[in-house]
Amino acid sequence: MQEILEQIQKLGIVPVVKIESLEDARPLAAALIEGGLPCAEVTFRTEEAEEAIHIIASEFPDMLIGAGTVLTIDQVDRAVNAGARFIVSPGLNPKVVRYCVEKGIPVVPGCANPSDIEQAIELGLKVVKFFPAEAAGGLNMIKAMSAPYGSIKFMPTGGITEKNLLSYLDFSQIIACGGSWMVKEELIHNGEFDKIKELTREAVMKMLGFELRHIGINAKDETEADSIATSFEKLFGFAKNAGDASIFAGLGIEVMKTPYLGNHGHIAIATNYLERAIYHLESCGFCFDEATAKYDKMDRRTAIYLKDEIGGFAVHLLQK
Repeated sequence: MQEILEQIQKLGIVPVVKIESLEDARPLAAALIEGGLPCAEVTFRTEEAEEAIHIIASEFPDMLIGAGTVLTIDQVDRAVNAGARFIVSPGLNPKVVRYCVEKGIPVVPGCANPSDIEQAIELGLKVVKFFPAEAAGGLNMIKAMSAPYGSIKFMPTGGITEKNLLSYLDFSQIIACGGSWMVKEELIHNGEFDKIKELTREAVMKMLGFELRHIGINAKDETEADSIATSFEKLFGFAKNAGDASIFAGLGIEVMKTPYLGNHGHIAIATNYLERAIYHLESCGFCFDEATAKYDKMDRRTAIYLKDEIGGFAVHLLQK
């Protein structure tokens, strides 16, 4: 159960989809995967939901598929038998939740107030869906409830868009956001799967927020490093700032005092969420060198290099 929730947290976004025609199941799943989100919550609001889950789970085994709008134990069984790996419901039905917990099925029930949260805790849950998120008070309500219920994590859904996504994900008690802005019903109905792929890709890039942070230059020794940094200072007014291993010229140029990684040097890319960035890039086939990872005092990873150079440059990610 915990493994599925951890995977959802690394994904960061859970597309919430309504499938009315089985013909849409395959191209929709493919569009989400190609867009960078191999995950979907298929809502049990149509007669085709069960079979759609079966098709996606069977033909796209690497996709994390779940069932949403699950209201009864019968629907839980049908969804799981079809291939759903997690269950989401709009409210907290103790019978449904207890059944899932007893069967070891990851379940994320909807909670919108302290009474719901206390029921969830009593049932042994660590993660709940906050629904309908914006209508129920949004991020401020989640923060208010997190104060007395610090052990509970949230997956807000309802009114989440690309405009408010980051404000939600920035709060540490939120593991992911459910959303449908990249999989709107009209896009699916009209067969605009290329558009869905594009919007999904944009959502992932918005979440990760990659930015060029600085470029590193390998000097042969400290004297040469100081000379290079001084040149940038004289030319462009980039103030020198010497550290133990390097000298910065402004914020964008780091000159290493001794040759470091990369034939030509290194490039630092900052990201909003380092762990999510690592997960998404690894799913695209990139590999990271754990030996280069750096951690803060809370044992959280703050930087790590890709194993392979790009154009002669070592590339590393930085947590913003």
